[in-house]
Amino acid sequence: MSTVRQEPWDLFKQVFKDLNHWYEQTQAYGDQSTVATSNWIPAVDIREEAQQFVLEADIPGVDPQAIEVSMENGMLTIKGTRELVDKEEHKSYRRVERVRGHFYRRFSLPETADAENIAASEKHGVLTITIPKKAVAQPRKIAVNIH
Repeated sequence: MSTVRQEPWDLFKQVFKDLNHWYEQTQAYGDQSTVATSNWIPAVDIREEAQQFVLEADIPGVDPQAIEVSMENGMLTIKGTRELVDKEEHKSYRRVERVRGHFYRRFSLPETADAENIAASEKHGVLTITIPKKAVAQPRKIAVNIH
């Protein structure tokens, strides 16, 4: 029979290492959306097009009136609430997986984003935010004059 040396602090070291890794991953992308006040976090797709950035967030069951989109100091914030539709308590539920409550997401926008002309719309449970690029950020062709 062989003896195995057990180090009592190994578990704590691994937990600390995992927490550190998680923190570095969230900071690397500038996503400040992991806030303790959130009950759930909607999935978000972000894409860059020639003239704009487009952000699409899955928010099924959220009343568009309960969504707030704001822009301040280069940070786009999306927050809102998904309310329980039926306030009565049903004892016939066998499983409840759809999370209710507040959500909160923040995104750092590049300097090329035109904060004054951001638009938001909702359709079929998807919040679409379009962020135009500033005119100075657009590539332009310069003609060469021939003398």
